[in-house]
Amino acid sequence: MLIGKVVGSVVATRKDEKMQNQKLLLVQVHDQQNKPKEQYVVAVDSVGAGLDEMVLYATGSSARQTTLTENKPCDAVIMAVVDSWDLGGDNVYEKWAS
Repeated sequence: MLIGKVVGSVVATRKDEKMQNQKLLLVQVHDQQNKPKEQYVVAVDSVGAGLDEMVLYATGSSARQTTLTENKPCDAVIMAVVDSWDLGGDNVYEKWAS
């Protein structure tokens, strides 16, 4: 699993029939300390993630193991919205922090 932030969406009206009705989101990759990288991935959203949410995503063959993406031509899938994480006992991210 990898971690990133939803920064946008991707619309593709012409696509493989197996990908019809799939919500595609643009995710910016973040490191374990919540620092953004200059790397992005387009991922199928299987959990109803939204803009600016931190998410866990999988790539490669693991991306085709959710109920929504099974046997579909998908290379990345969002499978969780992150509420919080810590690193070495220090809080790195808290969704509900103001």
